[in-house]
Amino acid sequence: MTDDLDRADVDRVLGGDVEAFAGIVIRWQRPLVNLAWRFCHDRDRAEEMAQEAFVKAFRALRRWRGDGAFSSWLIALALNSYRDVLKRLPAQLDDDALGRATVAPGDLAAEVEMRDRARLVRRAVRALPPPYREALVLFYFHDMDTASAARALSVPEGTFKTRLHRGRDLLRRRLIGLGVGSPATEAI
Repeated sequence: MTDDLDRADVDRVLGGDVEAFAGIVIRWQRPLVNLAWRFCHDRDRAEEMAQEAFVKAFRALRRWRGDGAFSSWLIALALNSYRDVLKRLPAQLDDDALGRATVAPGDLAAEVEMRDRARLVRRAVRALPPPYREALVLFYFHDMDTASAARALSVPEGTFKTRLHRGRDLLRRRLIGLGVGSPATEAI
């Protein structure tokens, strides 16, 4: 259904109704900001990156061929935009932006351990080479299936699966090297 709405809005924009782009922004704002956040871990920067991606999408809308899902095209465009932004910025590790996992109330030691582990995992993911990091982020954090993620990265599905496998392997080895070997690490 979202793809039908996206196609209708694209047709309206290309037909001269530029206000129809608002529908695309409304549907895709949160996913694009969340995707950007996975790369920079700064909410304000993620919002700016998503805004820049929307501007690029609006300008490039005529280049969308319509033969695939609009979502794949938009995510691929956003990923390219985010890569460009991150090349211009120094890498930052925002440990204050760590999400909180659920632990038993009052179990401060477990919460601290979980936050430390999350910090190490996040650092290890960010340290991966971009092709592997992007594969892991799209598959695990954006719940994209392999076909959609491959389209978003403009690579064959087999290439995506290889990157995902190698990314998991690299991440597992880095985490074990950091002393984070646990059942959770084995599931990666």
